[in-house]
Amino acid sequence: MPAMRRPSLNRFPMLVVASLLVLGVAVPMSGGELGFGGSASPAPSTSPGASGLLGAVGSPTFVPTATEQPTAQPTESPAGTPTPAPTPAVVATAVVPVTHFRSPATTTNRGELAKVLDGTSSRYEALTLVDDEADAILAAIGATRPADPSRLVLAKDAAALTRSLAKQRKRLGFMRADDVTPAVRALAWGDRSLFGVDRVKKLGDWRLNAQLPARGDTKAFDPGATWTLFAGGDILLDRGVYETLRVKGRGEDFPFAGGTAAITGRTCCSSFGWEIPRTQRTGDAGAVRDVIKGADLAMANFENPAPNRFRWHTSKTVFTADPTLIDGLADAGIDYVGLANNHIGDAGDSGLLQTIANLKKRGLKSSGAGKDLAAARKPAIFDVNGTRVAILAYDAIAPGYHAAKGEPGSSKLTIKSVEAGVKAARKSGADVVIVFPHWGVEYRYSPFQNQQRLARQIIDAGADMIIGNHAHYAAAVEIYKGKPIWYALGNFVFDQTWSEPTMEGISLELTFQGAALRQIRMRPHIILDKAQPNFLDPAKDGRFVLGPIYDASKGLLPY
Repeated sequence: MPAMRRPSLNRFPMLVVASLLVLGVAVPMSGGELGFGGSASPAPSTSPGASGLLGAVGSPTFVPTATEQPTAQPTESPAGTPTPAPTPAVVATAVVPVTHFRSPATTTNRGELAKVLDGTSSRYEALTLVDDEADAILAAIGATRPADPSRLVLAKDAAALTRSLAKQRKRLGFMRADDVTPAVRALAWGDRSLFGVDRVKKLGDWRLNAQLPARGDTKAFDPGATWTLFAGGDILLDRGVYETLRVKGRGEDFPFAGGTAAITGRTCCSSFGWEIPRTQRTGDAGAVRDVIKGADLAMANFENPAPNRFRWHTSKTVFTADPTLIDGLADAGIDYVGLANNHIGDAGDSGLLQTIANLKKRGLKSSGAGKDLAAARKPAIFDVNGTRVAILAYDAIAPGYHAAKGEPGSSKLTIKSVEAGVKAARKSGADVVIVFPHWGVEYRYSPFQNQQRLARQIIDAGADMIIGNHAHYAAAVEIYKGKPIWYALGNFVFDQTWSEPTMEGISLELTFQGAALRQIRMRPHIILDKAQPNFLDPAKDGRFVLGPIYDASKGLLPY
């Protein structure tokens, strides 16, 4: 609807003007829950930058509707008298608590906010808000400006607030949901999240909403329009894992029945001379499966063939898996596995083809290997909540297993093959292209120079992100041209209990809005009983996983 002009006082009696203001131009401010008991009438701002907001939120009984937003510039009446600039339309807007990307925190609440404002918080030193939104957000969460002005840091805009949090790790911020990026850690408000697998699906279920100026025709943030990706590292179903699942009778669902765990100490030494952790389960059985099932798309690397005729290997590094164990992956909600790795050919060409068939039989898609070169290079395609996702898998480790024209095998990792693969994926309509390489050096946290160069070339070729594996360590993370590169996630289901780094790893929980990545969460875990990942608290023992990742990411991760 076109912007409405305010009628001139020279043309209408005051009574008519008053009637128009009530019936046509203005409507009552909408009510509704504002946080946990927030006021619907925010206190007037004392910030010099909030004058535009004050006219809309501070005290008026009526505001223009979002669909009848006035023009932004003053107009002149027929008599030549300029009319005041109209007040921006104000709407209930989802607001999210945020903090530093590396923070181990996952949630906050009004109680913690009160401690921040009165200077008694042990986690945060100050609250940071966008200047001209500060009073409306404080009102929504039932708070006022602190007596000590150093407890409230005002940013010019959302970008400045994001930069502030990247530099200052002990600040808590609140920002519009639309402004959240992977550069900040979005927190739950109480027991409800707006991002991640456990997010609310309807905006009406989100409790933190502030009365903020509408942004033109921009639609309100809709959590129902977002989607999540889970990514795990290397999965082995032979050797020690098979022993746990079949010989000891734990069953195919055991690997994904893990909950939470803690490291209670360390002992020396493993058969390789490594100090290894002592652990105990701390509850939440099934939490790992819940995260996988809760994701809209779940993926991992399948580090062995699963032929019809398999053999249990008790040692060494030739693997074959019992195909019935794939049922555990399907039951857990895994949708896709990458087959481009240095073990997929361990059962020969027929074993590779049987593996693809056995995965397909159980509803799992795969890519990175096939009956010939063209099939091996073909991406796996998924339609996820209106977004088309392509996953391209490549191997750089085992040239003897690479496919050729007319010959089965895996897809060789070269920049030319990636360029062609990304181009083909885009041509098929892919909105998001994920490259899933098996590369690098085992038991190493940092990428080597040529690996990093290749990673950047892959992003330059048009990939939206890289999720790597093979190191058996959770390795460095890089942000290149705004696109994330995980060089390795480490082991997910594996029997390498001879060192702490090989017993640990990370899984990814990523939230997208359409093709845009909005949030990154790296979940640290430790593998128990040679087969079962259990989540570690990132604020406690999870630091033994995340710390080396961040150390290896120095100069690569800008936040």
